[in-house]
Amino acid sequence: MQPLWLLATLLALGQALPFEQKGFWDFALDDGLFMNDEEASGADSTSGAPDMDSVTPTFSAICPFGCHCHLRVVQCSDLGLKNVPKEISPDTMLLDLQSNDISELRKDDFKGLQHLYALVLVNNKISKIHEKAFSPLRKLQKLYISKNHLVEIPPNLPSSLVELRIHDNRIRKVPKGVFSGLRNMNCIEMGGNPLENSGFEPGAFDGLKLNYLRISEAKLTGIPKDLPETLNELHLDHNKIQAIELEDLLRYSKLYRLGLGHNQIRMIENGSLSFLPTLRELHLDNNKLSRVPAGLPDLKLLQVVYLHSNNITKVGVNDFCPMGFGVKRAYYNGISLFNNPVPYWEVQPATFRCVTDRLAIQFGNYKK
Repeated sequence: MQPLWLLATLLALGQALPFEQKGFWDFALDDGLFMNDEEASGADSTSGAPDMDSVTPTFSAICPFGCHCHLRVVQCSDLGLKNVPKEISPDTMLLDLQSNDISELRKDDFKGLQHLYALVLVNNKISKIHEKAFSPLRKLQKLYISKNHLVEIPPNLPSSLVELRIHDNRIRKVPKGVFSGLRNMNCIEMGGNPLENSGFEPGAFDGLKLNYLRISEAKLTGIPKDLPETLNELHLDHNKIQAIELEDLLRYSKLYRLGLGHNQIRMIENGSLSFLPTLRELHLDNNKLSRVPAGLPDLKLLQVVYLHSNNITKVGVNDFCPMGFGVKRAYYNGISLFNNPVPYWEVQPATFRCVTDRLAIQFGNYKK
């Protein structure tokens, strides 16, 4: 009996066409969801995508109608589904439900999926989530629920969660305690929501040890208070921030990448940047600055500065580089100043004495 079973299995495998996981992985790569070590801002190895080569193949006959199932990946994208499908194998690790018409996550929708690692619900119509919908997902690390109709952050998120992508929803408020118990979380992407500064309750991020936070394309007029002081990356681009005041960056001494492009920043108070001793990359492009921010020469590790598309009319000889040699620990490899009304022919060569290569400097192309 056993030889017959083995023969049948081999015949089935021999006739099966190789499965190409396009929809899920393309989405992940295009939106930068599976970040590499550098982009993950210090995230540990548990935050990366599972090594599918090391997963023991399973050949379960359970697969929802119309979906593609291979190894432990179940792909049910672009099927016009109204609800989470039934008959999902309990050993599933990646479940892709993006681009459907799901409007609600019910209590037992994920029952039995205790091994699920990543859940993709992007581009649906989800507006309601049962408070116990995610309870069975004890090993879930990545939840992508962007481009839906949510008006609040889902309650009772799994404590195992490492990465939450919830951008492009309708969230206006981040209440205190909504992230309670999420000790493993290191990445939150919540841009594209109509969030104002007043929408963050005091203590909203208490207990989180985030490395990466993005609140872009919102309605912020200033840098939010009380964000996690563990942050390595903070992205607040495409908001309405008008100024950086002295104490705005006080608690973020571990930042190495700060994104403030596409705002309305006219002023950066002297001394503001001194609280960022490990900063390596600073984005201040597409603002309304009239001069190079003070304090750049004191940032010994700074390597990239985006200042293009501002109103800068003058660049001083000591605006970027410290006085003397051997002071700066990492030379610049990128300074963008193009699309500013600065007469670049008047800038002294010594201004960029701490730049690795002259090609790293971008000037010109200013249009009134």
